[in-house]
Amino acid sequence: MAHPEEPGPGDTEHAGGVEHVDVLIVGAGISGIGAAHYLRTRLPGKSHVVLEARGAIGGTWDLFRYPGVRSDSDLYTLGYEFKPWTSEKSIADAATILDYLRETAVENGIDRRVRTHHRVLAASWSSADARWLVEVERSDTGQRLRMTCGWLFCASGYYDYEEGFTPRFEGRERFRGPVIHPQHWPGDFDHAGKRVLVIGSGATAMTLVPALAGAAAHVTMLQRSPTYVMPVPTVDPVGALLRKVLGVHRAYPLIRRKNIAQQRAIWLFCRRFPGAARRLIRRVNAKQLPEGYPVDEHFRPTYDPWDQRLCAVPDGDLFRAIRGGRASVVTDHVETFTERGVRLVSGRELEADAVVTATGLKLLPMGGIALTVDGRPVTLSDTVAFRGMMLSGVPNFSFAIGYTNASWTLKVGLLCEHFCRLLAHMDAHGHDTCRPDPGDGPMTTRPLLDFGAGYVRRSLDRLPRQGERYPWLMSMSYHGDVGLLRDRPVEDEHLRFSRGRPGTPAPPPRSAPGTRSAPR
Repeated sequence: MAHPEEPGPGDTEHAGGVEHVDVLIVGAGISGIGAAHYLRTRLPGKSHVVLEARGAIGGTWDLFRYPGVRSDSDLYTLGYEFKPWTSEKSIADAATILDYLRETAVENGIDRRVRTHHRVLAASWSSADARWLVEVERSDTGQRLRMTCGWLFCASGYYDYEEGFTPRFEGRERFRGPVIHPQHWPGDFDHAGKRVLVIGSGATAMTLVPALAGAAAHVTMLQRSPTYVMPVPTVDPVGALLRKVLGVHRAYPLIRRKNIAQQRAIWLFCRRFPGAARRLIRRVNAKQLPEGYPVDEHFRPTYDPWDQRLCAVPDGDLFRAIRGGRASVVTDHVETFTERGVRLVSGRELEADAVVTATGLKLLPMGGIALTVDGRPVTLSDTVAFRGMMLSGVPNFSFAIGYTNASWTLKVGLLCEHFCRLLAHMDAHGHDTCRPDPGDGPMTTRPLLDFGAGYVRRSLDRLPRQGERYPWLMSMSYHGDVGLLRDRPVEDEHLRFSRGRPGTPAPPPRSAPGTRSAPR
């Protein structure tokens, strides 16, 4: 779709051969596309470009290619508020989600603002100039180039797109078959008729097992400890009725509000009544599994529901595969790989023709960008998140991280709205610099993500921190964030606005003085 009346990516300022934009967005996934939309519609006079390190837009949904890859959140809430989800299925596969994202980009002219194969390596803030100098590498040619921007918006998520996490397995080199990480699924791998061993018990493993079980001789999911698993309908029955009565577009906001409330209610129930939630989940699991199945051995975690994210299985497909004898679950630890499979600590050997290490992700905070402010390197773990979208002591920098207890995009949408309000406020008052400042008093902090997932725990020392109260607290409540990010004034006692003057640098970046860690 053409947008001849709109400026394209090339319609930006150039000074001394260096291109300048008002806002530089890093990442063309679900967050980056959303950010570009909000900028385009709410601040059409702001020039912006989206830089994407990979060769295509779509982020996660373009990267992962393993069998069965899908969302574990409903698309009425994972989708954008401004772009109705029109597919009948509320739990959708990656290809359908990718089509939705690309359609959104084309409809809004965002595709013309995206530059693929552009990896942001570093960004240096100059208070004298009130702008970022950004170092970029063309990942397809190796060419280096520079850009400047007034604001840097990091929409790259929080994990490493280049490499997944695989623990060291003793004897792995002895195994005669392929060992595959889902993040690097080979397009030519044929699992038909093979015995496949999937190591892991997270969302990826729960997706892979039923998807592989259709053609494989047998699929075994080997887990060190159980995960909470709940079946969810692929088609939302209430949503389907509303769509039939009201039509797709009029029903969308109603279904979205219903699902937001439903997500929140389930999370609150699990947190306030963990014992009752445990019993309910076990009852559902037992009903889905064969009679006499050892539910407590394989589906009863030691932690409470929502200490880690619940795994959703569409229409109970994992349980169906187990009932049909096409898949099985083993709870044990790997002692060593052998030529024919793996030997467990219990002494049992699991034979396999192929092993899939669905062992999780690696985090890469802020896309691995090396940040400096007035020549001083920024250590992320020394910073504290402000309103869940900025970093203490780092001017004109925003990032997008979604909810861990609800759909990612719900949070990102509110952050983008607030970001646009912040830029409009600065323009109205003649400011060109905005910097969160925690002040000189002590601040008790805790990890940015209060979440027990392994990929989070492994990277806590590399992430920013959060405080104990607003505006330094990472809110995980959509309704609370509506009041804080959509309705609350932009100004805050901890937010310093100024206008840069040549030769007069702002104070150096600092973390929260006297910061101490709260007990976990």
